[in-house]
Amino acid sequence: MDRRIPVARRAAYRCTSCSGWIIVIGNQNEHVANPEIVEIIPGFPSAHEDLPDTARVYLDQAMSTVNAPDASAVMSGSAVDAMLKALGYEKGSVYSRIDQACKEHKITEAMAEWAHAVRLGSNRPRHADQDNPHTSIEEAKQSLEFAEALGNFLFVLSAKIQRGIEAANQT
Repeated sequence: MDRRIPVARRAAYRCTSCSGWIIVIGNQNEHVANPEIVEIIPGFPSAHEDLPDTARVYLDQAMSTVNAPDASAVMSGSAVDAMLKALGYEKGSVYSRIDQACKEHKITEAMAEWAHAVRLGSNRPRHADQDNPHTSIEEAKQSLEFAEALGNFLFVLSAKIQRGIEAANQT
């Protein structure tokens, strides 16, 4: 009788893009050189399911391309734009829609200021700014952080509150 306890197969890898480390866990029941991967640590980030579909797709792309900062910044800007459109701000430029959302108290003045910074950061690579065409990884991360925060403020928190109210009313 075989009394060996199956142990998950693990390996550590270093990313060639970001130099970060991941741990990959293989299927413990596969006794082959390359077992099926059952878990990756840390997991892949993803946008919250309570975001509007278009904004969620853009935000997922911003997350997955953060080490290609121009692409990530453009996707973060697009996520912010999609969120504004989901709120009904569809006319005019992104600049005017941010200002309108602020004027109507959908976002705070500080959020509007940050949104304009994200808009400008995503415009540089999108329009191939001659003097400063590229976004740094740090700028891309800041744009991503704002887009996530805005989505949480405008959609995720509202959805959580609604679910909480519904749950409280069922008891």
